[in-house]
Amino acid sequence: MTHAYINRIGTAVPDHEVHRFVLDFAASRLANDPRRQAIFRRMADRMGIEHRYTSLIPAADPFGACLDEAGDFRLGAFPGTAKRMDLFEANAPALAMAAIERLGLGDGLGDVTHLVVTSCTGFSAPGIDLEIVARCGLRSSVERTLIGFMGCYAAINALKAARHIVRSEPASRVLVVNVELCTLHLKESDDLKKLLSFCLWGDGCAAALVTAEAEGLRLDRFHALLASGGRDLMTWNVRDDGFDMVLSGQVPNAIQEVLRDRCDAVLGGLDVGAIDVWAVHPGGRSVLDAVERALDLEPDALERSRKVLRDNGNMSSATVMFVLEAILHEKVGGRAGCAMAFGPGLTAETLRFEQVE
Repeated sequence: MTHAYINRIGTAVPDHEVHRFVLDFAASRLANDPRRQAIFRRMADRMGIEHRYTSLIPAADPFGACLDEAGDFRLGAFPGTAKRMDLFEANAPALAMAAIERLGLGDGLGDVTHLVVTSCTGFSAPGIDLEIVARCGLRSSVERTLIGFMGCYAAINALKAARHIVRSEPASRVLVVNVELCTLHLKESDDLKKLLSFCLWGDGCAAALVTAEAEGLRLDRFHALLASGGRDLMTWNVRDDGFDMVLSGQVPNAIQEVLRDRCDAVLGGLDVGAIDVWAVHPGGRSVLDAVERALDLEPDALERSRKVLRDNGNMSSATVMFVLEAILHEKVGGRAGCAMAFGPGLTAETLRFEQVE
């Protein structure tokens, strides 16, 4: 049987660090209510995030009339969906190229046979997939697949598609790109829950090469979970003023319950103790805490995920790939691993893998 392997992963974030800036902006929306402002500050400090990055160029003053230098995010007149999509088209290709270049493939890009792209933060046609083909100089015959609007778990589905391709056509070389500009969907609001949500998201991109060459992480088994009654706990809808995220406070408990009840299905009969490394999508500190409790993990088992959250925030579909990149770079063969990511539905997509020499 042909196996598929993640041979390489490259990641990139934009140049503009924005976490403290957005915290100050969000807190300013509550200036007329000191009690709620204090609650916001306290909860934001517990998010486990220190840095996030944006493709926008932030204004000098988070308390000013505009949040960005270009003046697109002006108080009282934040942009509509059309403008946000223009910004995605303008900024996503460069970020994707930065991640792809960090794969270090050089002329090897010419050998890519398939391109799988995920994004849930921007759309156009012709879109980011064809931009990547043009900028990378890929063959015009490259087979393209776009996995859109699936949220944070889309990277696992992209790897699943890449594995199917490699197993059916062993000579394939699949380039997987997860590009998300989450900060384009910042809203002007005084709703405490929405403001806290805005302080979670960052922009980022991951690129991976998947082939039949026995190097890196072998993709062994995928399994999807759908939480009963979780359909409305996490939603992502296109509205006139951008994309609107609803993230219920019940999400961590729902994740904890579904993992606790169906862990055997995820691990294919293995004990939790048989898993050496975990790549859990850091949807937030409370999500990681819920996974840790559900699986009764050691305190440091999710440290790679917590570091990605701390350094970059939640970058939607790209985030779990940042965690897998950290594992790949450790170059320790023979380790059994499990990756998982969560998204609208409430859905958990999971992956068992093995790190080879």
